[in-house]
Amino acid sequence: METQNAAAVFTVLSSEARLAIFRLLVRAAPQGLVAGEIARKLDIPKTNLSFHLKNLVQGDMTTMEREGRHIRYRANIALMLETISYLTENCCSGNPDICQRFREESGISQEIFQQNIIRRPGEEHD
Repeated sequence: METQNAAAVFTVLSSEARLAIFRLLVRAAPQGLVAGEIARKLDIPKTNLSFHLKNLVQGDMTTMEREGRHIRYRANIALMLETISYLTENCCSGNPDICQRFREESGISQEIFQQNIIRRPGEEHD
């Protein structure tokens, strides 16, 4: 990932509403949600939701698929993981012992690390 691409991801997610929508879609992965479900779950008016979903789609953070009269939105999990990898790939100059200490201090569940969602620097990616 290039720095410019990472900056674009953060620009798209810089809105509280878009961040909430994206996090909801991450939880709903891989099925995603239709717009009406998103509006109900986050209590966002449909006109505002439409604006934010358009930004998420244009920023490649979500995909959309027409299902009859509805549109289903899905989080771009691959891009999310690529962004996390970009941020952490050179953490602690590749020293896993130092990174382990930061992992423990972070309060992030160790299961996340064990599931290889967030890898140590230098670990192989699937």
